[in-house]
Amino acid sequence: MRDLTEANLTEAVLQKLSNTKDPRLKEVMSSLIQCLHTFIREVEPTQDEWFDAIQFLTEVGQKCTDKRQEFILMSDTLGASMLIDAINNRKVEGTTESSVLGPYYRESAPELASGQSISMTKEGETIQVSGHVSDQKHVPIKGAILDVWQTAPNGLYDVQDTKQPDMNLRGKFRTDTKGRYLFHTVKPASYPIPTDGPVGKMLSGLSWHPNRPAHIHFIVSAKGFKPVTTQLFIDGDPYLESDAVFAVKDSLVAKIVSREGASSKDTASNNVSPVHNDIHYDFRLEAAQ
Repeated sequence: MRDLTEANLTEAVLQKLSNTKDPRLKEVMSSLIQCLHTFIREVEPTQDEWFDAIQFLTEVGQKCTDKRQEFILMSDTLGASMLIDAINNRKVEGTTESSVLGPYYRESAPELASGQSISMTKEGETIQVSGHVSDQKHVPIKGAILDVWQTAPNGLYDVQDTKQPDMNLRGKFRTDTKGRYLFHTVKPASYPIPTDGPVGKMLSGLSWHPNRPAHIHFIVSAKGFKPVTTQLFIDGDPYLESDAVFAVKDSLVAKIVSREGASSKDTASNNVSPVHNDIHYDFRLEAAQ
């Protein structure tokens, strides 16, 4: 490994992998090294440009906290998260499509009774969300768990907004014997992803907008079935065609249907309040192998 040049440097680095014992690590690093060196040869960055790239990645890491993951944000906005999701969750006919988890999921959401509201405030327009969870043959799944979370009407998640109660707009629900689920929430808003860090500067430099269409997150799981992590997007949102994280799929777009004069009991506040908007969506799970 002497007298290395532009012509033979890549092969010299790859040869060092001959002692790598982990076969998967060897495969991953071999591909990474080749792709990285190909990129450098194609772009021919200057020393200053390469240092800028290193500094950018350093700033991405420095921006990460226990409530914010800037690397996930970068992965999302470059389409990498959705590509990895697509590869690992290739759609099986008759089942619900997946989408990205996003950086604001919290595992400890409370389990609520069917029909309760996940909203802890009086802000926002009430929506009733209902449907069924079944298998590929439409057989209802009893006891399936729907883990739900979303933004408030101001476009912020509880972890971003100190004015919101802890665990606001988060909850878990179980399906009944007929596979039915029901909960109340508020109409979600489209919102910009955080732009106060290096990823925001990257988007600005690329002239890409940071906005996501309004959506509700779900993880739907049941014993004997593969869980699906997905999102329901609100039909008519102006950012459906240009989601900043490339997550929209046609099968995941849901309509809000008005029901004038209808009412429903909000078991979270124990009050009877008018519900003028419904979303109905059926989830179908793939059997575990």
